[in-house]
Amino acid sequence: MALSPKLDFRQSQSLAMTPQLMQSIKLLQMTHIELTRFLEQEIEKNPLLEREERSDGESADLERSGEEDAGENAEAVDPASDEDWFKTGAVDDAQSLSSAFDASLENIFPDDPGRSDRQFRDSPGAVSNPGYDDIGEITVSRPSLSEYVAEQVALTFRAPADRFIASALADALDENGYLRADIYMLAQNLGVETAHVEHILEKMQGFDPAGIFARDLRECLAIQLHLRDRLDPAMAAMIDHLDLLARRDFAALKKVCGVDQADIADMLREIRALDPKPGARFSVDIADSVVPDVLVGLTRQGDWAIELNSAALPRLIVNNQYYARVSRSVKAEEKAFLSDCMQTANWLVRSLDQRARTILKVTQEIVRQQDGFLRRGVIHLKPLNMRAIADAVGMHESTISRVSAGKFMATPRGMFELRYFFNASIASSEGGSAHSSESVRHRIRQMIDAENPANVLSDDAIVDALKKDGVDIARRTVAKYRESMNIASSVQRRREKRAEASRHF
Repeated sequence: MALSPKLDFRQSQSLAMTPQLMQSIKLLQMTHIELTRFLEQEIEKNPLLEREERSDGESADLERSGEEDAGENAEAVDPASDEDWFKTGAVDDAQSLSSAFDASLENIFPDDPGRSDRQFRDSPGAVSNPGYDDIGEITVSRPSLSEYVAEQVALTFRAPADRFIASALADALDENGYLRADIYMLAQNLGVETAHVEHILEKMQGFDPAGIFARDLRECLAIQLHLRDRLDPAMAAMIDHLDLLARRDFAALKKVCGVDQADIADMLREIRALDPKPGARFSVDIADSVVPDVLVGLTRQGDWAIELNSAALPRLIVNNQYYARVSRSVKAEEKAFLSDCMQTANWLVRSLDQRARTILKVTQEIVRQQDGFLRRGVIHLKPLNMRAIADAVGMHESTISRVSAGKFMATPRGMFELRYFFNASIASSEGGSAHSSESVRHRIRQMIDAENPANVLSDDAIVDALKKDGVDIARRTVAKYRESMNIASSVQRRREKRAEASRHF
């Protein structure tokens, strides 16, 4: 058979991702901050784009589903302020503590032991929206750790050689106030005796804040206890055996320290009052407050009023008058540029409007689905996935994923990321409706908070209690949820509760 060229016509369909379509998808998943930065760049490049200035009382020109301002009823729930210092303060100590022990420091004490109602504070989607009562706390600049130490060096050392060594030691501090330099190598580099460097370091370990210039966690605690005149032999033995403290092995600690149970509890409380990151207070940055994209509140009729937050809704306008005036007196090349700018500006305005409407539509469906949570609390949070929302609003599941990422909803129960409302389902043991994973976590926390010190609940006991309440859950799932909330095992909790109980007798 001979080969010969020929023409062949075929008809087919394909989806082409135009640059404008790709940009629309990116706009949809941008957070408020990212969108603001992007629009600033577009306004700078496009002479026809302008930001529409609106007064605070002006409402957005978009659809609303309520009769009243949802923001009047919305209130943010502040997160728990008191954190377990071991959870936040564990530092790497390659010289005396293994990496495995560093990782276990989070489990020395249960997080936030004095908590009461943690219904929404521990929720990963809950975010506070703090206000600042004292503007001075924002505007007044605080000295850095290096500046603060430099002032003390100048007041403490007079000899130029001593100041030179002290400055070298100060340069070796990390952001937490720990000395990250080998004394012997530092002395070799400076051309001085190691004993001289250690003498300077000993003086600098008395600097403020207490605990800086320590080389490991044990030394940091020892410095603070020494300055408080509390570094007695029993306390020294306890901080020399932090691995036992991490495991809550109070029986072994009593033997090592030579004290009774009540003394162990008192010593434990003193250690928890120390600061394992003494230098971290100088590197505190002012976090940006989260601006909610959607406001949700109750009307007088008891319905949900849902509206977009105008503060998080950038508005652009196209300057048609400028375009008409300039296009009459420019050359062909410049007119082509203006036409391209006009097309881009109109597309961007339409895309922003479509983005806002999509966010509002998805939020309305989420509020409808999670009505029980918003009215009665986390126990009534329904299991929900993105496919259910996508089917309800007639969108693709990927669109729901983009909309919910980085978007926040202010409700009477606090501010939550939209993704918070999507959670796995746990089957009911009685054939009823399924339970959300977040509500089951809350039940586990409630049971552990209310447990009797004489009858600490094991994971198996929690499983049995949940099954009586209609939750069909496996033991490994309970253990996973408990660990995700930084709650110790029943053995560790029993040791701590016994130590705490003995202190009161």
